[in-house]
Amino acid sequence: MKILVVSATEKEIFPALNKIKSFKEDYLAVDVLVTGIGAVFTTYSLSRKLSEKEYDLVINAGIAGSFNPELKIGDTVYVESDQFADLGIEHKNEFYTVFEKGFSPENKFPFKNALLENPYEFDFDLKKVSAITVNTTHGCKKSIDLFKNKFKADIETMEGAGFFYVCLNEGVKFLQIRSISNYVEERNEAKWNIPIAIKNLNQQLLEIIDVIIQEEKN
Repeated sequence: MKILVVSATEKEIFPALNKIKSFKEDYLAVDVLVTGIGAVFTTYSLSRKLSEKEYDLVINAGIAGSFNPELKIGDTVYVESDQFADLGIEHKNEFYTVFEKGFSPENKFPFKNALLENPYEFDFDLKKVSAITVNTTHGCKKSIDLFKNKFKADIETMEGAGFFYVCLNEGVKFLQIRSISNYVEERNEAKWNIPIAIKNLNQQLLEIIDVIIQEEKN
């Protein structure tokens, strides 16, 4: 089985890198792709990688901000759906997506009701969440309220929808996991905890790969 682990930055998956690179068995090989921050960089890098080599599973691992107060900082979650949230049009005090304005069909593959959904089932003990992907992480109350109320997503990232878009179009099995580093609120990095998010993310990533190893052995 060939697995590709995708992350925006090396920092996010650094604690697991050595072990990931050591998975070189007859039945399993794991590669790593660091794309750079943002959906555009992720889309390009992942598309190119998948054109060069076939994979049985692609895993996107990273940290995220949470809109949902029920999620705790450090929680690792499984992303069921994602969307390009800031791809749209501003009109006076309103924001409309390209789907709402009719510039793109909301049910044209790979979209379903303007969402990108993961059709694959995984039996991991992780909270399932919805996500939005943005080019600018939100840090002021006006934009936070707008996007929180409009999309009602649990988390936001800068790469997830690009990752979903490529994997769905290429027909490759995929999953996205994220660990919560902060709440989406007026920016105050003193309240963030990136180290614990990265620690928990990497622990969960290795656990997922270990589960896959056991399944392959059996």
